[in-house]
Amino acid sequence: MNLEDYKKILALEDSYKTPENFRVPKKIWGSAAHIFLSLARVVLYSNKWVRNGLYDDHNWIHASVDLFKSFEDAGVKYDVKGMKNINSADGPVIFISNHMSTLETVLLPGMIHPRKKVVFITKKELTSYPVFGPVNSARDPIIVGRENAREDLKKVMIEGAERLNNGKSIIIFPQKTRSKYFSPQNFNSLGIKLARQNNVHIVPVALLTDAWDNGKYIKELGRIDLSRTVHFEFGKPFRVEGKGTEEQQKIVDFISAKLKEWGREEYIIE
Repeated sequence: MNLEDYKKILALEDSYKTPENFRVPKKIWGSAAHIFLSLARVVLYSNKWVRNGLYDDHNWIHASVDLFKSFEDAGVKYDVKGMKNINSADGPVIFISNHMSTLETVLLPGMIHPRKKVVFITKKELTSYPVFGPVNSARDPIIVGRENAREDLKKVMIEGAERLNNGKSIIIFPQKTRSKYFSPQNFNSLGIKLARQNNVHIVPVALLTDAWDNGKYIKELGRIDLSRTVHFEFGKPFRVEGKGTEEQQKIVDFISAKLKEWGREEYIIE
């Protein structure tokens, strides 16, 4: 398939799975090198777009789908489900997801933004990197410091309401950092609070992206394991009723159930 075929599938279909007979194109470099070089290539041309004021919705989607295709060409296998749940609720929503690796950060825009305009909640340090920083800052993220939890909460509630009022959905990773282990106790309820305050739907997201492990010193440069399929699944949207305790548990149960279904029960820390 060409790049435009991927864009149509991610924008219109409910699911995508790498075909069993998918032929990985021959590469000069190995698969891991192809993935890292593809990331560098896309980040560099995205930086150029940022400098020229061209990193708009269309080009953000283009960059994300380019990586989706490039990673598959390197041998990454996908199984994506429930994409029609992204836009089955009217208006902006809160996407609440576990967070494993760099993969979801760069691939989710290509799945979500064609259906609903979306922004990330981003750590401040990710906006100050020499190369990644300008790209991370360019798409109107909500930037938090992760040093003062109370101040971060206040900022997310204020700026989150502004983004939602402007028609933008929000991706929230309630874990403190990227980790292949999912701990319900460390999965905060910030997304629940934001959705309840603004009376918007929540779309739970479960993902398994351990095909790209986090690096020991630089998280983006972790080990690549192409024997592991990359899974994304978007759950049905729902609103928060009452204090949100039941809805928080519903998200935790959804993610836990999917990790078990995908054969990663050992990643769940009770």
